[in-house]
Amino acid sequence: MVSLEEMRKQYDISGLDRKDLLESPTEMFRNWFDKIEEFDTLEPNAMTLATASNGGKPTSRIVLLKEYDEKGFTFYTNYESTKGVQIESNPYGSLTFNWHPLERQIRIRGKIRRISPDKSKKYFASRPRLSQISVLASKQSTTVENRAELELLFKKYEDKYEDKEIPMPDYWGGYRLEHKEIEFWQGRRDRMHDRFVYTRHGTTWKIERLAP
Repeated sequence: MVSLEEMRKQYDISGLDRKDLLESPTEMFRNWFDKIEEFDTLEPNAMTLATASNGGKPTSRIVLLKEYDEKGFTFYTNYESTKGVQIESNPYGSLTFNWHPLERQIRIRGKIRRISPDKSKKYFASRPRLSQISVLASKQSTTVENRAELELLFKKYEDKYEDKEIPMPDYWGGYRLEHKEIEFWQGRRDRMHDRFVYTRHGTTWKIERLAP
C-alpha cells in the first residue's frame, strides 16, 4: 500500500499560456466547461461552495451549478440550511471546480445574492416531481431522529400533493455568486503549475499570472 506521503501524480496533459486566454473569464469558463463535457465525467457541474459565518468560521460542501453568464454562477438550495444562514449573514463565498481528466481547476470568488422568486419557481417546476417533494420533506441541516422520520415526511407530502401541482416553499430558491475574481489552474509537471487570475476592475478584467 502506498502511503499518503508517497501519493503524487505528474500533471503533463497540457500547459496554459497568456495567449490561450480569452478576454472574458465567462467565455474562458465556457470553453473549459465544454471540453470537460466531452469526457465521461460524473457531474462536471459539481463545485465546492465555501461560505463563512459572520464570525469567520468557514464551511464547504458540494453543490451543482445550474446556470452561468456574465452576471454570475447560479445554484439552488434551502435558504434555512447552514449555507443559507451563512450567506445571509456574510454574503461572500467562493466556488471551486476540480476536473481531473483535464488536470484543471477553476476558482471563483464574489458576492452571493438571491435570484428572483420567479426565476427560482421556474427552475423548481423543471425538477423531477420526487425531487420537488424532497424539498418539502427535508428541513435541510436540521437534526432528525432517524431515516424513518424522513421517509414518513416524504410519504406525507407525496400523498398530500398526489395529482396536484407541488408549490415551491418560500424557504427554497436560487443564489447567484457574482464573480469578481476567477482563477484558471492548469496542472504541470513537477508542481510548476500554470495559474492565471482575472480580476474585475469596473467593466474590464485584469489578467495576471500567479506563481504556482
